[in-house]
Amino acid sequence: MKRLQKLVVVTALLLFALPLAAQVKPQPVRMGCGSITFETVPGWGLLPDGTSALGPTHGGVVVDKAGNVYTSAEKGVIVFSPEGRVIRSFVGPTLAQLHDMEIRAEEGGEFIYGARNNASEGVKFNAETGEIVLKLPFPKESGLDLPSISPTAITVAPNGDIFLADGYASNIIFKFDKTGKYLSHFGAKGNELKQFNTCHGMTLDTRYDPPRLLICDRNHEPKGRLVHYDLDGNYIDEVVTGLGMPTSAAVHGEYVSVPDLWGRVVILDKSNTIVAVLGHCSDPEKKGNYRVPQDKWTEGVFNAAHGSYWDAAGNLFVQDWNIDGRIVKLARVNPGR
Repeated sequence: MKRLQKLVVVTALLLFALPLAAQVKPQPVRMGCGSITFETVPGWGLLPDGTSALGPTHGGVVVDKAGNVYTSAEKGVIVFSPEGRVIRSFVGPTLAQLHDMEIRAEEGGEFIYGARNNASEGVKFNAETGEIVLKLPFPKESGLDLPSISPTAITVAPNGDIFLADGYASNIIFKFDKTGKYLSHFGAKGNELKQFNTCHGMTLDTRYDPPRLLICDRNHEPKGRLVHYDLDGNYIDEVVTGLGMPTSAAVHGEYVSVPDLWGRVVILDKSNTIVAVLGHCSDPEKKGNYRVPQDKWTEGVFNAAHGSYWDAAGNLFVQDWNIDGRIVKLARVNPGR
């Protein structure tokens, strides 16, 4: 009996000495519905000691053909294997603070296009090496009298034309050809139907033929909308309104994921109907809050969802705008299981 009591005491002391994270392991959280059902993957993307590999985040996510996940942070771009292990990084001033990213397979490999609001430019770089192959500064050829630009979003047309949204400044969207030659621009700041009030996110909406631009007009009244423009910069229509603060959009088949800075991700179907709301944050102290530290994160709840991307299997990766750097993997669940 005394030996048993001693064993119990020693075990209790050892458990007390372990870090809290080692004692309490988060369990997967299921969210969504029907064919749009996911489970979180606790600890995905964390270092062996349980801390974030990212540092402060205010960016996006893309996935390459091999399933590797690229996410941008204040310090640069961090690349994870599909299992969540860091396999390489591009850290330094040339690729720091990428606010938005898109990835394309082209001649010569896969390339990532990025919008750098603090550096007043768009960039294109090799996804394997990090080598910058194209820069897109403010095009003086536009004839616009702007003190500077602060790009928040970038996307690429099927023919290689590049669209760069000046979402934190003029709210003008610039169009370049694949070599970086200025072609045209459209848009203006305001709350009228064909104006933008923070054109914060943008992607190529491949659910349509021909594809069109899907633009997140984050602060447009009534709060938050998505709009469609054609690839010549002509307004088509409002897609949906009243979304809160939509930050970006990513297309997978018939679905679009739209992170909302107020702590959730909305999924739209081909008819642009909301079919799922993921990770909704109901805590007024945490939603939209950049300064929620890692020890205050809640499994299955986003605080300030900013970027998202799907892999080939339909799994979804979401990045929070966060002081410690948060990326979450949502594994697609087979609704029949």
